[in-house]
Amino acid sequence: MTTNTTVLDVKNLWVSYATDDGALNTVRNVTMKIARGEIYGLVGESGSGKTTLARALVRYLPRNGSISSGSISLGGVDLLALSQRELRKVWGARVTMVHQDPSKAINPSIPVGDQIAEMARTHLGMSRAQAKNKALEMLEKVQLPDPESVAARYPHQLSGGMLQRILIATALTTNPQFLIMDEPTTALDVTTEAVILDLVRDLLREYETAVLYITHNLGVVARICDRVGVMYAGELMEEGNIQQVFKQNYHPYTLGLLGCVPRIDASKHDIDLHTIPGHIPRPNALPDGCIFAPRCAMAEDACRKERPSLTEISDGHFTACRRWSEVADNIHIIAKDKSEEEEIDMSEIPLLLDARNIEKQFKVRRSGLSNIFAWKPDIVRAVDNMSIRVRKGATMGIVGESGCGKTTFARCIAGFESATSGDIFLNGEALPYSIKDRSKSTLKKIQLVFQNPDASLNPQHPVGQSVGRPLALLGNVLQSEIDQRVRELFEAVNLPADYVHRLPHELSGGEKQRVAIARAFAANPELMILDEPISSLDVSVQASLMNLLAELQKEKGVSYLFISHDLAAVRHLSDWIAVVYLGRIWEIGSAQDVFSPPYHPYTEALLSAIPIPDPNIHQERIRLQGSVPSAVNIPSGCRFHTRCPRKIGAICETESPTWQNVNRFHSICCHIPLEELNKLQAPITVEEREQP
Repeated sequence: MTTNTTVLDVKNLWVSYATDDGALNTVRNVTMKIARGEIYGLVGESGSGKTTLARALVRYLPRNGSISSGSISLGGVDLLALSQRELRKVWGARVTMVHQDPSKAINPSIPVGDQIAEMARTHLGMSRAQAKNKALEMLEKVQLPDPESVAARYPHQLSGGMLQRILIATALTTNPQFLIMDEPTTALDVTTEAVILDLVRDLLREYETAVLYITHNLGVVARICDRVGVMYAGELMEEGNIQQVFKQNYHPYTLGLLGCVPRIDASKHDIDLHTIPGHIPRPNALPDGCIFAPRCAMAEDACRKERPSLTEISDGHFTACRRWSEVADNIHIIAKDKSEEEEIDMSEIPLLLDARNIEKQFKVRRSGLSNIFAWKPDIVRAVDNMSIRVRKGATMGIVGESGCGKTTFARCIAGFESATSGDIFLNGEALPYSIKDRSKSTLKKIQLVFQNPDASLNPQHPVGQSVGRPLALLGNVLQSEIDQRVRELFEAVNLPADYVHRLPHELSGGEKQRVAIARAFAANPELMILDEPISSLDVSVQASLMNLLAELQKEKGVSYLFISHDLAAVRHLSDWIAVVYLGRIWEIGSAQDVFSPPYHPYTEALLSAIPIPDPNIHQERIRLQGSVPSAVNIPSGCRFHTRCPRKIGAICETESPTWQNVNRFHSICCHIPLEELNKLQAPITVEEREQP
């Protein structure tokens, strides 16, 4: 619960960096307050200045960074008046931080319990025995099982979700006044993220810490934050409580960000996602007038001449738009409605890919003495009897937590991994397991786009050369025609033709992913495997790429195998969805059917964990405890029973469930009868909460 006690008070803050070309003002004229027990969300695209602002608030800037003007007060103490020695007493004691990547914030050579205890000894003056007890207490606070065992482990022995809990425990050890959380759940599965967010919300209520929560995930902000600031190119565009900013926004940039988020009640057949054209301007090339005007659909001449200041429109609701009263009337810019377009019966379309009973096993040697005395190596059943069919021009989405076998299955289809058993048919033709045994014509038909575009682009070659390489190797295109074809591909993915001469480091993350998509399309594939292609990108770039993929699919008739843990993105792009857990499919059907009850209990938990960017939406709270079991020691019976919130008894532990058909296109593998599941389960979202 928030109080009226202001912990952080920032006024007219300017942050600049010294460069060879002079000072760059990367944060300009920011004013904000965060009260005790309040979670303040800070959102905006990459490059908006969110992390720079956070570091400036606690005077933790790099050497060439400085606060050029303004004031920062923490609990009534002027931070700008403190010496470096005095600041070191503030860092860790009164101010702490939780980073995006826990592996970079935790010492890999020290047991995690000792690292938490060190905080207690350094900042609370505890003895070793007291600090050890404090560490165990904090591990229990973040709900880690068997705290003594966890405390003795090294970081590499813990999962990503457990490491993030360790960071949170460390940050709260000193009961700080102010906590900065910088994208703390971005790298986590949707189920782990949901558990961590619940934990964060409950702990911060208990500790009444003032929190700055930095993220680009608007759903997360709607779920846990009290107020939100929308930042763009170093300035605050809008600020208010969650209801004000999400339900009555007064700035086109806020409206645009919300429009970029895929909806779970609509697909690519219903809407085109709104996109924000252009890029954030660099600090040394800011436009005259409103800095958002070059990308704003509502901008007029006066906007380009006059720079608006942050103005209070209603109680606690601020905006930096001169046309704020008209923003709500421009809601149509969010998405293009395609609901009147003729529906296609996807079941009547011929099959392209038919993968039957695919298995992939790995042999792993045990470490230490157990390896010497072991009769045989352990077997990892990464993919265990998975069957999927993809129709021509359609998208099959594959969802599930990390470690469930999604990527391994896709690599078996592509031939990067040789399946242990099963059959793979493309256009009715059986494919060899290994890519080296496949013909050149088959290699052309299956292409991949990875999560990290740098993995498919040579950093020393112009990106046009990377796109042209498949044409030279697989496309039977004359050398004289390759350049023209590459330029056509760049135009197809909405990149300027002159980008062909740029090196990868000269492009943004979204632009590099567009190049990777152009490279995949160069060979005119029939099937594209998309492995988490948008998960590391801003919401605005994600929306642009999803629209691009939908458009290219419609134009070229290509099929997609789309792998992601972002269920909202899967819902938008997919015609069919398969839910995978521990190497097997547990539910499969049309996208609309899978998002409607009855669900498999695992699907139900995944859907309940989706962070929806609407503070009025209430979701059923179903949380999975623990991690996915090892694929070496798969649980007996239903392999989901160890985590299933709807387990019905011994039958789940001893007998494998059979498939039940919900309808012609929707099947669930579960012991619980469909009628009972339907009674137990609610739709993904239910009625709005009552407003105060």
